[in-house]
Amino acid sequence: QKRNRAITARRQHLKSVMLQIAATELEKEESRRETEKQNYLSEHCPPLHIPGSMSEVQELCKQLHAKIDAAEEEKYDMEIKVQKSSKELEDMNQKLFDLRGKFKRPPLRRVRMSADAMLKALLGSKHKVCMDLRANLKQVKKEDTEKERDLRDVGDWRKNIEEKSGMEGRKKMFESES
Repeated sequence: QKRNRAITARRQHLKSVMLQIAATELEKEESRRETEKQNYLSEHCPPLHIPGSMSEVQELCKQLHAKIDAAEEEKYDMEIKVQKSSKELEDMNQKLFDLRGKFKRPPLRRVRMSADAMLKALLGSKHKVCMDLRANLKQVKKEDTEKERDLRDVGDWRKNIEEKSGMEGRKKMFESES
């Protein structure tokens, strides 16, 4: 038990030492970032002195507007370049697909499901209604139309041709026409 307590105490001591070292490293990193920020600002943004007269203030405003315009132009140019390069990338990807040729689609199996099975698969245990779609249909009695009666009376077309073939059939055709 003494050994376990010693190991646990040593672990806690090492852990606390590591946390102290990490804290000092974080402080150093933060101070380094601050100095880098100050150096960058002093290099790129000179200190601003506000003049006393109105004409000097107007001149300063004109200079600032000119710098803003230049920055906006540069931003716009960069955006256009990014859009152009993204469009070129899309075109290249499309050409790549075209060069590869047709891509194969996996064969899909046709699955036959009843309406009940489909609803049960979609809704799970919530589905309790039985969908018998044919039960609600009305039965309609089909009435014979005149065309159907005529077609039935004519019968098979082969019999008519056989009757009209030969001399007797031709004689009948001529007699019926006149």
